[in-house]
Amino acid sequence: MPNWLNDAVFYEIYPQSFCDSNADGIGDFQGIISRLDYIRDLGFNALWINPCFDSPFRDAGYDVRDYKKTAARYGTNEDLVRLFEEAHSRGIHVLLDLVPGHTSEEHEWFRKSCSLEKNEFSDRYIWTDFCFRGAGNFGYPYIGGEAERPGTYLLNFFKCQPALNYGWLDADESWKCASDGDAARSTVEAVKDVMRFWMDRGCDGFRVDMAASLVKGDDEKKTGTSRIWKEIRAMLDRDYPECALVSEWSHPELSLKAGFHADFLLNEADSPYSTLVRDYQNHAGSLVYSDPFFTGEDPDCDMKYEDHSFFRMDAGGDITRFMDGYLKLYEETKDLGYISLITCNHDTVRPSFGLTPEELKLFYAFLFTMPGVPFLYYGDEIGQRYLSLRTLEGGYFRTGSRSPMQWSRDKNLGFSDADEKDLYLPVDPAGDAPVVSEMLEDPSSLLHMVRSILSLRHKDPDLQAVPNLKILYMEKGSLPFVYQRGERICAVNPSSECVSAAVDVPDRQALWQIGSGTLAGGMVTLQPQSFIVF
Repeated sequence: MPNWLNDAVFYEIYPQSFCDSNADGIGDFQGIISRLDYIRDLGFNALWINPCFDSPFRDAGYDVRDYKKTAARYGTNEDLVRLFEEAHSRGIHVLLDLVPGHTSEEHEWFRKSCSLEKNEFSDRYIWTDFCFRGAGNFGYPYIGGEAERPGTYLLNFFKCQPALNYGWLDADESWKCASDGDAARSTVEAVKDVMRFWMDRGCDGFRVDMAASLVKGDDEKKTGTSRIWKEIRAMLDRDYPECALVSEWSHPELSLKAGFHADFLLNEADSPYSTLVRDYQNHAGSLVYSDPFFTGEDPDCDMKYEDHSFFRMDAGGDITRFMDGYLKLYEETKDLGYISLITCNHDTVRPSFGLTPEELKLFYAFLFTMPGVPFLYYGDEIGQRYLSLRTLEGGYFRTGSRSPMQWSRDKNLGFSDADEKDLYLPVDPAGDAPVVSEMLEDPSSLLHMVRSILSLRHKDPDLQAVPNLKILYMEKGSLPFVYQRGERICAVNPSSECVSAAVDVPDRQALWQIGSGTLAGGMVTLQPQSFIVF
């Protein structure tokens, strides 16, 4: 386990939208470099940069055309190496986004695999043996009729993303390759080669997209896919022991055993977005925000939801809906690696969609005082809004969370000096759109709260990633929620009422707080909308 992960707090950057240094309307590496001091001063000591490799951008860069070449829109390979160096000089680690399950259909590997003549890339992707044959009973999408090769090929996501061949757990048809066969081995070695290429140039690790999507026909425990990641982890431990691996898997009980150091909780019934952020009656959901598409307001929509997000004041949220599932995973994995909680990411609606700035403060205080390695998505530190935008680069509803970072009241909110029509995406047109420059001047702002809680986390080993969680008070339908991290006790009350609970601990003074409260006489008492670290 890389030691630096224990104190790591990640800032996720969608590079297209973060900072444009050359006035072409699209963010770039130099733009990121120009904002590294800001990121460091906020308290973030690690970056996750969304895909920045050469791509036709039909899925915002998750359709990679060349793993060893950066996209021209961001700069050159040398520019990315300089970003690594500038980040390291500020004590910031950098993860790149690795997409191992598929490539772009424009990747040279795929072009060669389409050939009628047998070549070294013929089995780099998953092809059936007949032009009208699909993928059997597994339900994988496939494409036919677009190559001279007389077969169909499987997809991993969009039509433009053919699935790389890691074999099948059960190669029960002649066209299926075994997961330990030569074709699968060749693909694994190709991915290792890509990882070595960027590690040798200063990368500190990888966030792995769709990490569970490798071996097809895999069992529920992802036995075949896990075997591959264990092999890759062994290579990294040997050659790059400080390399960090973070998975988009959402099953830490599987991913951490497979060799990942951390895994996000996302898109599952017990994730923060299902239980703490976006909680609906008769629908999995509960921590932070309501759904922009299924609000019940659409006359053609017969689904009626009530938002019971835990951090939404007086919404009737219940912390146990998240914590029951979380604690089960925590106990099963705490000795293996870290669970990563996030404010949101490039695939989700921003938490500000349903929470006020004061509610966001409580959510972030919870997130940054829990065990594991937390992530904040660019702009969430100022409460940047989810916008109603037309789809771009395969974003669809996700596009609304990918709008440009809002730095100031200058042209294009400080994102770019380009003409408005040339911007990658439009900036928030609202007159009160939150911006960094104004929040830096306001000590009570959300941004300053983030800086303050991260400063506390970095100074206090008890509040870092270490698995030292103990629940002191958590009752269904009751407040407050009280938990202990080493010698520190954290208590939260998102409601508009004063609440109290009995806890078996000595009297304590408040060390850090939003709102007010006390811990005395065996009772925690919190005033409305309060979070206190005692």
